[in-house]
Amino acid sequence: MTPSPHAHPEAPIRLIATDLDGTLLRTDGGISKRTRTVLASLRAHDIPLVMVSARPPRSLREIASRIGVEGIAIGCNGAVVYNTSTDSILDQWLLAPEVATRLVTDLRQHLPEACFAVEKSNSAGWERGYLAIRGRQPEPDDWIDDALTLCSAPVLKLLMRHPTLAADEMLAVGRSVAREDAIATHSGAPLLEISAPGVDKATALAALCARLDIAPPSVMAFGDMPNDIPMLRWAGHGVAVANAHEDVLAIADATTPSSNDDGVACALEALLASQNGYVSFTRGSWTP
Repeated sequence: MTPSPHAHPEAPIRLIATDLDGTLLRTDGGISKRTRTVLASLRAHDIPLVMVSARPPRSLREIASRIGVEGIAIGCNGAVVYNTSTDSILDQWLLAPEVATRLVTDLRQHLPEACFAVEKSNSAGWERGYLAIRGRQPEPDDWIDDALTLCSAPVLKLLMRHPTLAADEMLAVGRSVAREDAIATHSGAPLLEISAPGVDKATALAALCARLDIAPPSVMAFGDMPNDIPMLRWAGHGVAVANAHEDVLAIADATTPSSNDDGVACALEALLASQNGYVSFTRGSWTP
């Protein structure tokens, strides 16, 4: 196999960054005993694991508790850095109300059936149609309103659903509408996700690693969807699970088995088995 020009085999891995849904988590939302064991081994080797997800803080805390990963996490596609142990926000980058308003207005012109939701620091709001497309009935405490009202204050992430369009189709429209004003992406679910300009998983991870004095060559990152691409490109070792989107597979330094086949655990076991914390990294794949 030909060594990847992106990878740095001489650098010891000092931090693991991983997406959750479709990457670390199986399709049922759980993780295996094998994965739990290797995550515990990371802690024993003093290698931090950072969850880097499209999910908001309230969801990250629940998952961290459930799978036994505490500490710093990155949510909302890089819009927020969150401490799951203390339930506190460390950094956040917000989408301005005037930008979100323009995006909603223009997206409605292109896609009249589109419906919207927003994620804020400690809450979320939905249009009634958004919940209907999602297949969920409103609950008494839900914040239900028109999207333009939901966007009247800064938001972490603007979300859009459509009754018939697939995620890639919405992404194409979203990117054309967002232009330089915002970042449009998707994480595999049938929705469009929009963040402030310059905000993605890579920018938040880079800011966190700068605080920890960890350079990109010492970071191994795992992902499966278009919202993971900036992170995989930034990290010294960008790894796609086998079930990843074709665009992710095309840019990854290496692949590992699917999320349902413990792909992240497979790669981490190989890392921890290597001498002195170094990984011999080539453009290829791990096998179970």
